[in-house]
Amino acid sequence: MNPIKTILGTVAVSVALTSAAFAAGSEVNATSTGLALRGYDPVAYFNLGEPTPGDWQITATYEDATYRFISEEHKAKFEANPEAYAPQYGGYCAFGTAMGFKFDGDPEIWKIVDGELFLNLSSGVQARWEKDVPGFINTADVKWGEIEFKDPAELQN
Repeated sequence: MNPIKTILGTVAVSVALTSAAFAAGSEVNATSTGLALRGYDPVAYFNLGEPTPGDWQITATYEDATYRFISEEHKAKFEANPEAYAPQYGGYCAFGTAMGFKFDGDPEIWKIVDGELFLNLSSGVQARWEKDVPGFINTADVKWGEIEFKDPAELQN
């Protein structure tokens, strides 16, 4: 094999992987490829009342993250008002945010409060969060302003 082609191929793969890893900023909890909500449809929480995996062929981008939808109708609703459907705190755990951390939000551990979607790390964490939802949301709103653009690892120190 031609050594130049091998080097160019290696560089191309490295650039592609690096670009994918930084597809979404630290303000959005997304996979290394930039997929938000692990591919669940954000509109489905509101319209169907349950987490529903989206179709990989029906997507929209918001805050540099890719969201999937079960239908073009859901995609259109999201695109018309993404703030109404995107999870709070970039999809990070609501309880963790109140504590000043960015923990993974599980799209199957969720709650809609006052028309906003919140995720939590686990059902145990959500049970703690539910003991004072308004208080934790107020605290998380303040903390989010401090940590939104910080890398999750940076907050662990």
